[in-house]
Amino acid sequence: MDYIYERKINYYETDRMGVVHHSNYIRYMEEARCDWMEKLGIPMSLLEERGFTIPTLEVDVKYLYHVTSGDVITVTPVITAYNGVRMTVSYEIRDKGTGREVARAESKHCFTTRELRPVNMKKNDRETDAVMERLFEEYRAANEPDEKQED
Repeated sequence: MDYIYERKINYYETDRMGVVHHSNYIRYMEEARCDWMEKLGIPMSLLEERGFTIPTLEVDVKYLYHVTSGDVITVTPVITAYNGVRMTVSYEIRDKGTGREVARAESKHCFTTRELRPVNMKKNDRETDAVMERLFEEYRAANEPDEKQED
């Protein structure tokens, strides 16, 4: 599923230099991931009702260019790794007005019970697993090397 989250930058998110403070990009990633999951039919509220959480284990952001108040950004999340217990989501963040990539990021998560014990979604929530597996397979199919060889 191609999904793009769009968001206007607020003045209060900028720093003294007039650019978005670097910490806000992590919020934008979270907003995009949660909105994406909701559109996929597995909102966080449903997972919580089922007794699951998805804590963040690691975040990595490479800042490439700045955006300022009033700019509109797009955030495109993609599942680049998934095994039922852990997943990695990569993000491309762009300035919608210029098309310029402003940040490239990745967040790593695990699925847990409410008690924060790791849980395998392949065994415990087949509906969520099917969605995650499909998204991961779409990523893999789009990124596999071309098997055709020229003679």
